[in-house]
Amino acid sequence: MARPLSPEKRSALLQAAIHEIAASGLSVSTARIAKRAGVAEGTLFTYFATKEQLLNELYLELKVEIYGAIHNGFPVKGSLRDRAWHVWSVSLDWAIAYPEKRSVSMRLNLSEVLTEETRAKSASMRGEVDSALAGVEERITAKGLPKGFASSMMGAMQDAAMEYIAKKPRQRESLKEKTFDLFWRALQ
Repeated sequence: MARPLSPEKRSALLQAAIHEIAASGLSVSTARIAKRAGVAEGTLFTYFATKEQLLNELYLELKVEIYGAIHNGFPVKGSLRDRAWHVWSVSLDWAIAYPEKRSVSMRLNLSEVLTEETRAKSASMRGEVDSALAGVEERITAKGLPKGFASSMMGAMQDAAMEYIAKKPRQRESLKEKTFDLFWRALQ
């Protein structure tokens, strides 16, 4: 009879994958991930049949985390600006707190390793994020820009905000607000 899989080992493998991918990219070997997790490489394949499965499950784990944070306290009945601010603020705070996770999530999102099933599962988790960004997207597409541009613009402006927050951490809240105001004015 096979031993049950350990949630702790699975978690250790996912955490190791985050660190190794952030450091070396998606081409990192499963041997390095397993070594960082403190398990044999064969053990990795007990939890994830392939490296691709590991990467897809890692992406979903990261999305569960960020969308969970955003959904917590989401102002469902707030104005579009209030909802967009919530997405901006929470996702920026998460990115600042977990730069490796953000980096890995972005790399995976841009890669071809994610399956359509993984992308669909991720999309189904967005919930209120979609409702907030739908209104923002309408403003962008009304300006003749393609669907998805608002999210890309938000991400790029958050990258700039993170750079300056790292340089001036005492101004974090002020920079968060000012950069959001700039983003919001661009939508007007």
